[in-house]
Amino acid sequence: MIGGRAMGRVFGAVLLAVFLAGCSGIGGGPAADRSVRLDGYTPEQIYQRAEYELNRGRTNDAAYFFSEIERLYPYSDWAKRALIMQAYAYHKGTDYENSRAAAQRYIDFYPADEDAAYAQYLLALSYYDQIDEVGRDQGLTFQALQALRTVIEVYPDSEYATAATLKFDLAFDHLAAKEMEVGRYYLRRKQYTAAINRFRSVVEDYQTTSHTAEALYRLVEAYLSLGLLDEAQTAGAILGYNYQSSEWYQEAYKLLTAKGLELKSRGNNWLSQIYRQSVKGEWL
Repeated sequence: MIGGRAMGRVFGAVLLAVFLAGCSGIGGGPAADRSVRLDGYTPEQIYQRAEYELNRGRTNDAAYFFSEIERLYPYSDWAKRALIMQAYAYHKGTDYENSRAAAQRYIDFYPADEDAAYAQYLLALSYYDQIDEVGRDQGLTFQALQALRTVIEVYPDSEYATAATLKFDLAFDHLAAKEMEVGRYYLRRKQYTAAINRFRSVVEDYQTTSHTAEALYRLVEAYLSLGLLDEAQTAGAILGYNYQSSEWYQEAYKLLTAKGLELKSRGNNWLSQIYRQSVKGEWL
């Protein structure tokens, strides 16, 4: 005869099998029937159902079942596990707003938990993964930078800090690329002052990115067009000091020497101040 405890395990397994089979189709079938009451199931059973949906790529249904654990068993360890998985499921399904909301709840409820770093990283990714085109509004990039910085500063010893640092640098480079795009636009239309403001922003605010050498060359172009020879020569001098092996230095050299000008710091302007700092090793 089967004992009561063993009978309970058998009944639980049968109940879970019915649960998995009855609430959705297999493979490409219909989505989960959310009218089915879940309060008769254990949090573990609902969690397994959520994983079942997640493994089949039904991220929205998976997030729903994870959220039901949070609703039905709000103070359990299963609720905590389900909340971080809810954030992951939403993110995998590119529902970034709900992913961010779930991740933020996790951080608010469990700030000292070992998965708090992952929640913060998911929150940052909910912004970062939407950065796709240079021409788009850069508000998401700023939000991604802020959230990634939090991962780096608050969780420096976590496994996500290195990935966050890499993505931070890429997002920062993305902002510089946007400034360069706008600067080139103005330069092509001979709106030199507006172009200079953009290139100056790259040189002063994004000097660690891959766009600084080109920004200095574009400054040479713009200042020469305005007849501001001291500034043009100084921009060329900075290129020569920091990026002598780059194509942008070679182009600036041709441009300046063709006009009988040297690549040297001249006058007292914002570029000459940067040149003095760079010679002293305080810049870049």
